[in-house]
Amino acid sequence: MAEAASGQPASRPLPPGLDLLWGRRERGKRGPRPGLSAEAIVDAAVRIADAEGLEAISMARVAAELGFTTMSLYRYVASKDELLQLMFNASALGAESIVLEGDDWRSRLRSWAIIQRDMLDLHPWITQMSMPAPPLAPNSLHFVERGLEALDGTGLAETEKMRVIGLLASYTLSEGRMANDAARAMAAAQAQEGQAQEGQAQAVTAGGQSGGDGGQAPPLTFEDLLRELVDERTYPRLYRLAWASSPAESWSEREEYLAGVDLILDGVQASIDRAKRRA
Repeated sequence: MAEAASGQPASRPLPPGLDLLWGRRERGKRGPRPGLSAEAIVDAAVRIADAEGLEAISMARVAAELGFTTMSLYRYVASKDELLQLMFNASALGAESIVLEGDDWRSRLRSWAIIQRDMLDLHPWITQMSMPAPPLAPNSLHFVERGLEALDGTGLAETEKMRVIGLLASYTLSEGRMANDAARAMAAAQAQEGQAQEGQAQAVTAGGQSGGDGGQAPPLTFEDLLRELVDERTYPRLYRLAWASSPAESWSEREEYLAGVDLILDGVQASIDRAKRRA
């Protein structure tokens, strides 16, 4: 490995995107445009994605939002892929100052998972992104650092702590993605229903006949669909699951998520107990 003049290892070039995030990219020869910066570009992109989803993001759209030409953006952000990296980092802004609530590792790590889920609910477009593994953006690493901090004093090895953090993060992302997909599907169904009702209203106006009361049935739950699809002989366990409780007793999506977090934390406690026995 090459060494700098001071005897320390020379810095190695970072991949595109990471070099910008970590301040290692050399400034281009062209001067900055007044009122435009990488931060302004990312802020505009996040606003668009929050309102319309990740599919609305393009360099041209962000440029129009800011009132600049598309080529102006390329002075600061090299590509859409790089912009997505910057947006992902921006979604975890302030992670270094997060204070985890709780008096023990379990409550603090539960708080860490809830903060991550709240972030996904605030910026649901994150669930539409390809996730870097492992995360290397500065804010993402701050968030991982806070999660590892929650496990201080547990006796777990550093690699085991990272495994716990990865498992919780993967579970939270998976649950957030399913919730976001369900919300997007419901929004699309409601839009389609609205178009159908508008067509019915136009038909009524033209023909003088009623098209129905226009009422919209509530969305079917997983249990509703199981009750429609499975029979007791072929799927006895799923059948029992489907009829185990009434719809009024069903948990909310948030309650289901937290129940899964607690199951994972039960497993972490078992790992901690094993580590103590080994010690």
